Amino acid sequence: VTENRSDFEDLHLYATPREQRFRRFASLEFEGQLYMTPYDFIQAVTSDEPKHARKWRSLSKQELNQILMETPPVWKGSSKLFRNLNEKGVISYTEYLFLLCILTKPHAGFRIAFNMFDTDGNEMVDKKEFLVLQEIFRKKNEKREKRGDEEKRAMLRLQLYGYHTSTNSVLKTEGENLVPRSYWDTLRRSTSQALFSDLAERADDISSSLSDTTLLVHFFGKKGKAELNFEDFYRFMDNLQTEVLEIEFLSYSNGMNTISEEDFAHILLRYTNVENTSSYLENMRGSIPEEKGITFEEFRSFFQFLNNLEDFTIAMQMYNFASRSIGQDEFKRAVYVATGVKLSPHLVNTVFKIFDVDRDDQLSYKEFIGIMKDRLNRGFRGYKPIQRYTTFKSCVRKELYSR
Repeated sequence: VTENRSDFEDLHLYATPREQRFRRFASLEFEGQLYMTPYDFIQAVTSDEPKHARKWRSLSKQELNQILMETPPVWKGSSKLFRNLNEKGVISYTEYLFLLCILTKPHAGFRIAFNMFDTDGNEMVDKKEFLVLQEIFRKKNEKREKRGDEEKRAMLRLQLYGYHTSTNSVLKTEGENLVPRSYWDTLRRSTSQALFSDLAERADDISSSLSDTTLLVHFFGKKGKAELNFEDFYRFMDNLQTEVLEIEFLSYSNGMNTISEEDFAHILLRYTNVENTSSYLENMRGSIPEEKGITFEEFRSFFQFLNNLEDFTIAMQMYNFASRSIGQDEFKRAVYVATGVKLSPHLVNTVFKIFDVDRDDQLSYKEFIGIMKDRLNRGFRGYKPIQRYTTFKSCVRKELYSR
């Protein structure tokens, strides 16, 4: 199935930037709803644009069932899961948002993410609990839809969420429209059950109205009866972060164990709004005459640090360097104190050589933080890959309330 190009652009006008990006990279359609393959998702978070003009292939029920039958259980997960599945998988829009949250989440916060889903507090997450939080994402999106042609907006909702109008929303009961509580209201009530209470009685309706996906089968089995424990959830999140970093690293390493310092600089600056990246690259070339290379472990440790950037910022403010330059030793100590991550001396030196424009071996704290926040956003002011969230809480809050 190939959508008419004018219709594609027309519906794009009613979509948010995240919705637009999903529609641009999604390649499958089932019963009117769009889905990404695991390959599509990897492309969406590592590339600026799809490699080919987008055509949505219509799946039959038999084809979908075959894909789901071949989905491995969660205990067989690995850091090559998405690459191994490749085109044999289906990911919905709400799952796409969930996966984006995972990519920029610090390991220390994985427990918070799990507890967000574990609404009954039994240390296990079942399929209904997982779907309820997705429904919160879906329902709140209606409040920030762009106004205009109701028919167009209904078509867009069908593509993204699998339903035509909001009248069949699971959040509606007879004679009453229930407004979902905000995450912060839930916290003030000191229980995650508050988030679930509005939806619990209709949880079966959520499950029955949605098609199974690769993620649902991976987590909860082909019959949907399995439960997800924290260890499996943690491993899935860690594997996904590792897989995306491996893909980025391998795209520059050409089969070697390291990437060059210049390639590392390219990756750091790629999704920022720095206008003159050549000056940073030229500065680094003159400061590091002998190439040593950046290993994957160094590469991964730096992005683990970036996922903790908010805590690092607080630590630096406590050092009272808020608007001043800092040296390498101060930088390394602040990273370790705030995040527990030990960056290698060579990696820290490389970072300083990239951003130390005046070559005084000092880093402009304010400028560095600004650029790195931009890198974590990956320029998502337009059609860039990953939306940055400092915590899973802010991820949910942003998705529920931001435009």
